[in-house]
Amino acid sequence: MFLDPVRAVFDRRLDPTCAAPLAVGFSGGGDSMFLLKTVLDWARPRGRPVLALAVDHALQPGSDRWTAEAIAKARKLGAEAQALTWTGDKPSMGLPAAARHARHALLARAARAAGARVLLLGHTASDLAEGAAMRAEGSSVSDPREWAPSPVWPEGRGVFLLRPLLSLTRETIRQALTADGETWLDDPANADLRYARARARAAGAGEVSSAETPALAPPAFSVDAAGAIRLPRDVAAAHLAAALLCAAGTERPPRGERLERLVQRLRSGETFAATLCGARVEAGRDVLVCRDAGETARGGLAPLDLAPGETGVWDGRWEITAGNAPLTVMALKGRAAGLSPDQRARLAGVAAPARPASPLISRQGVAPVSPALDGPDLAVEGGGRARLLVLDRFRAAVGLCDQESVT
Repeated sequence: MFLDPVRAVFDRRLDPTCAAPLAVGFSGGGDSMFLLKTVLDWARPRGRPVLALAVDHALQPGSDRWTAEAIAKARKLGAEAQALTWTGDKPSMGLPAAARHARHALLARAARAAGARVLLLGHTASDLAEGAAMRAEGSSVSDPREWAPSPVWPEGRGVFLLRPLLSLTRETIRQALTADGETWLDDPANADLRYARARARAAGAGEVSSAETPALAPPAFSVDAAGAIRLPRDVAAAHLAAALLCAAGTERPPRGERLERLVQRLRSGETFAATLCGARVEAGRDVLVCRDAGETARGGLAPLDLAPGETGVWDGRWEITAGNAPLTVMALKGRAAGLSPDQRARLAGVAAPARPASPLISRQGVAPVSPALDGPDLAVEGGGRARLLVLDRFRAAVGLCDQESVT
């Protein structure tokens, strides 16, 4: 049966003993309708709640009614449902990319708030074919993968995407829905020829194989308490790119040609220091990748003020929760003299390039502390907590977390 591959994906990727809800991106269209039905069929006997998340991009008149109808359909199927709206000004250029980023951010925040670690999306084999057609016309769109970390950061921390329908075509899905007597919504944006995907769909992009390119074997690496990553000099370009983003706490990957030049320098055996994507790279016997303390152009290393009990992410690398008093997180650069003698002594154990961009937590009436000197997950005086995000993010990026039970 054509459903067998979908169920096999659920069994391979999801933890049947986990009680956390499963989040489903749901538009009310045929693909997401089929996805929600199959997720509910898998989750019900295992006692797992399912949360349908419908995003209103607010780009078309009446989109709120469309979203309300999708929510009603999801609840009729038996799922919990929540509407999410992209508010604020919309860009005049690059709208599809901006909408995609906003959608992923909204979905990731809602999934995390609900306690879900997995967000399921309804991409199909037809989407793979359309992506191939778009690239043939010069687009840089990438193929959706069956399992991947959320592409937005830090909103998507701890959230993984699962796309179980990549073996099915859109036509097969609609035939199955029709046989079940189901109806679905047809988003008019899918026929708007101003957008490359709509043009590829209208042109009838042919089928492509849903088989994924085999993942690279994870590299040998280490991550220290300050979030600096050490890698071998023969590291693959994809893993180096992941290290740059994770060590710097940034989101936008490096451009291909700049990344390739950096890889070639590493291959040559040259000893050098370079910066890319907010990260500093020091190449010696091995490769050290850490936050570049001089990179502040995109608001990096800006102080973070937290009210009592509030949680925030500082510089994309540290998740900080304030305890019973407000606190401020800032870069250690130029402030090391304020540390306790014990912490100053421990500073020598941190790689010199990583020290200036380490966090410093300041509370009124209390000596400042740097969690980078006390461990990657530690209590902060007053009931707070500091947690390094770099290690978990990098492990996910290089494929060491490939199912829900090991996220």
